Amino acid sequence: MATRAQFSPLTKKHKVLLVDDHPVVRQGLALLVGREPDLLVCGEADGARSAFQAIETLQPDIVVLDISLAGPDGLDVLKEIRMRSGNLPVLILSMHDESIYAERALRAGANGYIMKQEATEKVLIAIRKILKGDVYLSERLTSAMLNQFVHGSDTIKSSPIVSLTDRELEIFRLIGEGHSTRQIADELHLSVKTIESHQAHIKEKLALRNARELVQHAIEWTVSFGGSH
Repeated sequence: MATRAQFSPLTKKHKVLLVDDHPVVRQGLALLVGREPDLLVCGEADGARSAFQAIETLQPDIVVLDISLAGPDGLDVLKEIRMRSGNLPVLILSMHDESIYAERALRAGANGYIMKQEATEKVLIAIRKILKGDVYLSERLTSAMLNQFVHGSDTIKSSPIVSLTDRELEIFRLIGEGHSTRQIADELHLSVKTIESHQAHIKEKLALRNARELVQHAIEWTVSFGGSH
């Protein structure tokens, strides 16, 4: 990791766009990134629409994106970024368990995944590594993925939750956060019937017998593994 002393006053500042729906989180990230001589927070966004507007007008060099956003979640935003902005680097920074979300994020086009519980200096390491064209993952997840590749072991996919599609996982998380079917439909701009169909698939995949078990399981998983947004 390069220290501040290694950067000259003429060092190019890379523009960083922060996308998170919590102002306190954005403020903390802005303070962290803004004190670095080679990095500049060019803007902030709290959701999909403002994120796309900021990308278009500010032309950031990298986007730091949370998964849990009001409306379309971070994975949906990431997929749209890939469609609109091609190779724009994106670092996912989230409370959500990397064993569940990191591989999904990479498949969706992320250049790295880091949990908010990590030390702050690792966020800077991740940003700089991605700006150099590399992929950033935690040492634990990198080791698990390598082990899976070399030995064929399934150490990452140890939970039946990973069988859910991205949309099903998003709905499962929202159920765990206390949202009703109608609220989920409104937030995701889908019909109640579509949400109910997804819920039926979730129950089938997780071997849950009824809606009560679905809600209970979703709450327990969100508290234990899904993180808090």
